[in-house]
Amino acid sequence: MKILLVDDHALFRQGLKFLLSDLDDRLVFTEAGNLGDCLALAERGDSPELILLDYHMPGIDGLEALQRIRAAFDATIIVVSGEDDPATIRRIIDHGAAGFVSKSAQKDELIRALKLVLAGNVCVPRYALEAGLQGAEMHTNRSTVRDGFSIDVSERQREALLMALQGKSNKAIAREMSIAEGTVKAHLSVAFKALGVHNRTQALYVWADLGLDLPSGTPAARPQR
Repeated sequence: MKILLVDDHALFRQGLKFLLSDLDDRLVFTEAGNLGDCLALAERGDSPELILLDYHMPGIDGLEALQRIRAAFDATIIVVSGEDDPATIRRIIDHGAAGFVSKSAQKDELIRALKLVLAGNVCVPRYALEAGLQGAEMHTNRSTVRDGFSIDVSERQREALLMALQGKSNKAIAREMSIAEGTVKAHLSVAFKALGVHNRTQALYVWADLGLDLPSGTPAARPQR
């Protein structure tokens, strides 16, 4: 597996490589100290499977950097940052990151988060999700969601939601389902309404919290505890 580390601090990149050595001894690392160097790797055909991205890099907004890197690489992205604002963390997930890990996390927490994401899950600190649910003024009855969700949405809408909960972008979902991105958005809108949520971050928490059944072979989305 090829992992791209994008962080403006070389010492932190070296620390990540040391910590991740326990994950698999066959990992191959590439590094970039800024967005320009990162995008240059894409232009040269570098194709990492996983990108660990610092959210706060000099000279560019974190969400803009995330969006440009998503557009340049067909890779799973985990944001590793000292950011602790729940709303910001939820926006990071809403903009396509498959996970968020605090720079203050212990080694075991980092490894556990990476394993969750590599297994197809989305990993988010629980406090960030719970804060979002409290501010969303959701009134959905849980038993109604649990019993009626499969009735309220079509199989294609459910399929789109499952892919979204796995951290896939609308573009990737559209490609896999052979539909337009606009149709993906419409499918997700119906699924979110059925769950009583407004975005994929809230859907992630509700899905995991309710323990709704998933098709065989599909990993459950789990908030990071």
